[in-house]
Amino acid sequence: MSDTPQRSSYSPAAPVPPSERVFSGRDAFALWFSLGIGLLVLQAGALLVPALSLPQACAAIVVGSAIGVLLLALVATIGADTGTAAMASLAPALGRRGATLPACLNVVQLFGWAAFEIIVMRDSANALTSQAFGVSHPLLWTVIFGALATWLAIAGPLSFVRRFLRSWGLWLLLAAALWLSWNLFAHEDVAALWHRAGTGGLAFGASLDLVIAMPLSWLPLIADYSRFGRSPRGMFIGTAAGYGIANCWFYLLGAAYGLAAGGGDMLTRSLALAGGGFALLLILIDETDNAFADIHSAAVSGGVLLPSARTPVLALAFGAAATLAALTVPMARYENFLLLIGSVFAPLFGVVLTDHFVLRRRRAPQANGGWRGLPYLAWALGIAAYHAIARWLPDAGATLPALAIAALAHWLMQRGAQRRFAQHRA
Repeated sequence: MSDTPQRSSYSPAAPVPPSERVFSGRDAFALWFSLGIGLLVLQAGALLVPALSLPQACAAIVVGSAIGVLLLALVATIGADTGTAAMASLAPALGRRGATLPACLNVVQLFGWAAFEIIVMRDSANALTSQAFGVSHPLLWTVIFGALATWLAIAGPLSFVRRFLRSWGLWLLLAAALWLSWNLFAHEDVAALWHRAGTGGLAFGASLDLVIAMPLSWLPLIADYSRFGRSPRGMFIGTAAGYGIANCWFYLLGAAYGLAAGGGDMLTRSLALAGGGFALLLILIDETDNAFADIHSAAVSGGVLLPSARTPVLALAFGAAATLAALTVPMARYENFLLLIGSVFAPLFGVVLTDHFVLRRRRAPQANGGWRGLPYLAWALGIAAYHAIARWLPDAGATLPALAIAALAHWLMQRGAQRRFAQHRA
């Protein structure tokens, strides 16, 4: 099997041919370590403080990351098992037509994420140049980062991982993470930060939701990459290790830097001053891969909806549209955006994981061209449970209960349907 990058010529709605399933566990580690590092992760970590103390934030980060990464790696296994793109892999549970609604929702949320990533890169690069040279050109930075992310999305994941990440990009990211960690211990009184009491206002369950939301935000697109995997085991281990290490590391750095800077709003400025902005510059380069993944997966999801459309053409269209949105839409707090994604996609993947691992036991699905009503009902129950818990029990954390309720509802409904079918046959 060739290890050289190839440009896929098949429809995203079809399984990846065996000849193109070239990703190893090492490739999965490189990709998901890279995607777990970023400015948005640092900013999400800063949202945990000062409401939580640093030890409380650390506990929430470790527990939330473990749960979120386990779910992420399990969904990666589905992509490797089936060889299908993320939205196409929903068809066994929801039916082929039934998978169109989440595919549409995924296109919308990925478009939003791509615009957010371009805005974050634009603002951070502008902060660096303003700090170092007194020059501010946000429009130019928006176009540069939008064009770079779009070009990578057109090239595709095989080229990106093999030619950039695995060769030398991963070492740049590791250098940035180590530099930021060293700078924290060299210039901040970490012991004093550790013993500083939290101000309150954020319950542990709600903080878990905020941490879990980051790995869960990748659930609707991880199979777009794990479908290239040589083995499900390699995709599971590589994804879990790569994203788990990066997510814990950068959530913790974000919480510590946010606490030292006096709040998340001062985080970017604080990072820009760290080591003359060297580490922030490297992370800024890395942030492009997040925008690449959003644009590429939006194109793949669009290709599931429009099988005749070519993925590179869709990537060009989505990249241009996201860049235009970044030019016109102001940056806002995205905490609610993260939690909204959890309310929709966490219950959905509760249904999908139960269908694949419990009901079908990873066997190949039977073709179903229509809508499957019972899984939709289980999904709706999970979404309703999420919003009910978030409204009436806000301190409990809604993501995991909603996922569990949707999973249990799907299992019970399908077992009931199987018993009724058996009784009818008898």
